[in-house]
Amino acid sequence: MAYEAAQLPGRILGSIFFGGGTPSLMPPALVAELISCAKTHWMPAANLEITLEANPSSVEAANFSALADAGVNRVSLGIQSFNDETLAFLGRAHSSQEAREAISIAQNAFKRVNIDFIYALPDQIAPQWRDELSEILSIGTDHLSLYQLTIEPGTRFARLVEDGRLRPMPPDDAAELYEITSEMTQSAGFEHYETSNYAKPSQQSRHNLTYWRYGDYAGIGPGAHGRRGGLATQRHKKPENWLAAVERNGHGIQEEIALTPQESAREALVMGLRLEGGIDLAQLGARFGFTADQLVHRAKADLLAAQGLVRREGKQLATTQQGKLLLDAILTEIIAI
Repeated sequence: MAYEAAQLPGRILGSIFFGGGTPSLMPPALVAELISCAKTHWMPAANLEITLEANPSSVEAANFSALADAGVNRVSLGIQSFNDETLAFLGRAHSSQEAREAISIAQNAFKRVNIDFIYALPDQIAPQWRDELSEILSIGTDHLSLYQLTIEPGTRFARLVEDGRLRPMPPDDAAELYEITSEMTQSAGFEHYETSNYAKPSQQSRHNLTYWRYGDYAGIGPGAHGRRGGLATQRHKKPENWLAAVERNGHGIQEEIALTPQESAREALVMGLRLEGGIDLAQLGARFGFTADQLVHRAKADLLAAQGLVRREGKQLATTQQGKLLLDAILTEIIAI
């Protein structure tokens, strides 16, 4: 942290995020010490957001009150489902009852609560997701992260698909569930502010907005990635290697790569077009030294706009609700840099 502070002097500390692994198993005293340390290295914002990821097990939930006392003011719970069969399919260790109890404990302990769910599962039908989403919306949390199941290469799910033992949901069916999700969350007063994230007014994740707006952030712990001043940083992944590097060098960085303006602009486009408000091409171009037409293929963007997949208002470019369903394909089409 001291090393990163020397590279980012004079910054305002807007958010802290304890994520990856199971940070909720850390002793609350250690969490409090880390928060205090961060506040000594940077000037904390008046509305400093401090998020901690947690699994909804009874062991972790027992720590919630002490973690709140340590300074955590926002928790993100990996619920994933309220169905025990689905939880078993996803390989989750908690039960649906534990999930509901953990949410209740978290709402009593923390000012802000996010819950993560996965949908568009094989054989899931629209009425099932409507019922589950209705329960999710009835809980009263201020933020929802609702992700469609993605089959990543090299995973157990990918092997099941290859063996013919798992059939992913067809894209058209997944698109229907995505539209249902957007409609129901907006009717409940949530803003669909990012592809998979929904928030009540003023309750967006400030930490994640830094990623999507391509701001600087310091990745500190084992395996953490960071972006600062045009550099991409990555810490050693194995804790023992990270610890040895910290003792040897004063930091656990494994590699620090200078990004070209083209690479930075491309990353900023990919991240920014996930947001409901999209990106300001003039501002982005000025930041990295490009014109709007150098960033985006104008003719292709105009064609996609005519098809109702993107909208262009002056230099502002954003995906529409329909476009969000085809975001990866749109990015491939329009990014020129």
